[in-house]
Amino acid sequence: MPIEITDIQTTLEVTREMSGLVTKAATKCLQHEGVNPNEVEISIVFVDDMYIRGLNREYRALDSPTDVLSFPMDDPGIPGNDPVPIGDVIISLETVERDASDSGGFLAYLTLLVVHGLLHLLGYDHETDDDAKIMEGREAQALADLF
Repeated sequence: MPIEITDIQTTLEVTREMSGLVTKAATKCLQHEGVNPNEVEISIVFVDDMYIRGLNREYRALDSPTDVLSFPMDDPGIPGNDPVPIGDVIISLETVERDASDSGGFLAYLTLLVVHGLLHLLGYDHETDDDAKIMEGREAQALADLF
């Protein structure tokens, strides 16, 4: 699975352990959703709160930082020999670090956000209570294999 991890923040060091866990979480999530990880391309970008706040303001009209934003491709193209890009997952490591103690620790929270963001790329949302229950169930299934 082509997964590109880009780090454009300076708050935390992105370790090999973090990158490996992110890749593993994305792979497991795709497999649980019946997507061949070798046929898609995903970009995961680590940012700081100021950067994600700007994106949140521009795309969601919310002038505050958030933990994760997902940007699915409008037209991912036709599957063929090359991996199909499905979108970008943007994660604020500042927010992960700040909120990690409430969410089972830094790596557990980071992993949850990767899966959550990827599910958004695959079309899930949590706009209604029913949609939220479905998405939370899918998250739990994908995360069960990781921890």
